[in-house]
Amino acid sequence: MALDQMVSIFAGRHTRYLAEKIAKSFGIPLGKSIVTEFSDGEFQPSFEENIRGRDVFIIQSTAPPSENFMELLMMVDAAKRASARKIIAVIPYFGYGRQDRKDKPRVTIASKLHANLLMTAGVQRVITIDLHADQIQGFFDVPVDHVYASNIFIPHLKDLNLPELMMASPDTGGTRRAATYAKALNTGFVICYKQRAKPNVVEKMELIGDVEDKDVVLVDDIIDTAGTITKAADLIMEKGAKSVRAFCTHPIFSGSAYERISKSAFTEVVVTDTIPLKQDCDKITVLSTADLFAEVIRRVENYESISSLFNI
Repeated sequence: MALDQMVSIFAGRHTRYLAEKIAKSFGIPLGKSIVTEFSDGEFQPSFEENIRGRDVFIIQSTAPPSENFMELLMMVDAAKRASARKIIAVIPYFGYGRQDRKDKPRVTIASKLHANLLMTAGVQRVITIDLHADQIQGFFDVPVDHVYASNIFIPHLKDLNLPELMMASPDTGGTRRAATYAKALNTGFVICYKQRAKPNVVEKMELIGDVEDKDVVLVDDIIDTAGTITKAADLIMEKGAKSVRAFCTHPIFSGSAYERISKSAFTEVVVTDTIPLKQDCDKITVLSTADLFAEVIRRVENYESISSLFNI
């Protein structure tokens, strides 16, 4: 049976804009589904075509509000009850990824809870990009294809042809990511060391390394309020850098993020389309993950190597 006769791609409401591009890149129409809403806020997803015996890929980022995650769970349950052969959750942005451990007493490990709920609902495989913490893969007892935005970012970085490129991490937690990019691009890297007063509030920041006359590129997996990364940009420019850019996979952009980026020292902030932008900003460039996800889906169906796709 031809590949397109085995595969169906569906979208949750939050990520339909991306799912349409993924389906087009894969070469099939996006599957028909609807969500019925009741007056009290309850909703019911349903597939509007036959999926019996098919490999069903459900595309939905699980960014807040929690209805996005609930909708994904309900679509998985509906696919299982409709006798789908395989059910694969494609989660471009895995929400609650920052809650991957107990960082203080009496708190939840929400990432593990989400993994449990997805498996209980019937997910047999997960495809995602740039998890906040690599160990989240181990929370699942089903295969997880963890892909990387480096395949999208590195070609764009090379096209910029920056003469004095220097990679940077906005905090110590991202040191490994910055070092890996630096190795792939044969350049050095620096680290911003921060101390938080409370969540989303940076109290103090220092720069480890020399950036004088360098074209600095900060790399991170998410930008939330943009407080840390804009403070890092300002610090880098104060230390004598020629320019500063940011490359970030998941543009959460909550609170005053857009205003901070607009007023920041950044020449450009490059993100992907795992989360839709809430407003336009001249400094923000969006690169699509659609072709990458489509190729991963194709390789999953053909039992081909996925790791060979990645530069780093």
